[in-house]
Amino acid sequence: MLNSIQFQTFSLPGLRMHAAVAGPEAGPLVILLHGFPQFWYSWRRPMEQLAGAGFRVIAPDQRGYNLTDKTPPYDIGTLTDDIVNLIRANGRESACVAGHDWGAGVAWALAIAHPERVQRLAILNVPHPAVISRALLGGNLRQMLRSYYIGVFQIPWLPERLLSSNHYQPLWRAMCNSARPGTFTEEDRAQYVAAWSQPGALSAMIGWYRALFRAADPGTRRRYARRIRIPTLILWGERDIALGVELAKESVNWLEDGQLIRYPDNTHWIVDELPDEVTRQLQTHFAV
Repeated sequence: MLNSIQFQTFSLPGLRMHAAVAGPEAGPLVILLHGFPQFWYSWRRPMEQLAGAGFRVIAPDQRGYNLTDKTPPYDIGTLTDDIVNLIRANGRESACVAGHDWGAGVAWALAIAHPERVQRLAILNVPHPAVISRALLGGNLRQMLRSYYIGVFQIPWLPERLLSSNHYQPLWRAMCNSARPGTFTEEDRAQYVAAWSQPGALSAMIGWYRALFRAADPGTRRRYARRIRIPTLILWGERDIALGVELAKESVNWLEDGQLIRYPDNTHWIVDELPDEVTRQLQTHFAV
């Protein structure tokens, strides 16, 4: 494992959260949020470089993932409160926040519900909540078809059975087949299988999707249909098989101070495919 990264368990209200930490304790705080089906490990290379630039970097295993408690609920309000509590547990009032995939969903929601906690925001390959809600509720047939798996995840126990079969081969294959060739290695596979094999982890991970479906009511949608004033950077791999680039362009319209950088040759997994480029963009954005 990378030498500059250490590990810490934070005792938050109702949750013990495991996290990778790096960088000087007095440095500007950066929180890096992973998505499905990853864990803190997806941020390992940006972590080291950001820490070397003087940031205090924390990449948690989010609620239900890897070594963090498998404690429901997994609704977006609870997930954002976890990050507020993580910031406070580090003696800070706010942080720069970056998120990829579901981590980006939490980052968007955090910036909307708790703007005072976010100094600067970076989003990787997930649209603004209002944009994805409209797309999934009939505004974008292509996106509805792309997101069919969300419906599949609502079925009890069957997704867990399918994805964990043959030593998690279907889940691993889904990652590899949707990324550029050679992005994920056998070492990565060992790390991910170990995380997915933690007791209760797979059901907890899928539980995020189940909670999202249950909370798709008009009140929740209105709550997160807000413009964001925080300086925001969106990085987007255009070859994302699950999320169309048109959603990224629409998301910019929800930003008072935003920038979109597109990567035509890259996929959903841009943290893994372009770790140096992602780090460079984050460092520039967070240093201002």
